Amino acid sequence: MSNPKVKFAVAIAILLGALAWLAVIGMQESKAYYITVAELKRMGESVREKRLRVGGRVVPGSIQREGRRVRFVLEQDSETLPVLYVGRDPVPDTFVDHAEALVEGQWGADGVFHAQKLQAKCASKYEPAEGGGSPGT
Repeated sequence: MSNPKVKFAVAIAILLGALAWLAVIGMQESKAYYITVAELKRMGESVREKRLRVGGRVVPGSIQREGRRVRFVLEQDSETLPVLYVGRDPVPDTFVDHAEALVEGQWGADGVFHAQKLQAKCASKYEPAEGGGSPGT
């Protein structure tokens, strides 16, 4: 192993292996799966305090703004989930009653989903118009 080319090749292989390992570990830590409210409830205690992404529909009349905090309820398949959003980003303009929303955070022991991220969409903006037309036409 006194050949400089062999040493260089081994060093490059080790470096590439370490970078690949770091990339895989980083992706696993930042990954949060999207589950429904019903799936979250079925998972139960095993997912308490774990970082998750949960999607559902905003229950009409449930949105309560308290300064930077927003309380609301998500619903899906007759299951409901109280949510407390305390994020750095402003609440999206599309976050209204009946909107489809996606929250990212932890389901606390208090039964409330503590969200640090909130995304919402207005279904009418993203779905084809009745009769098969394109959105926005």
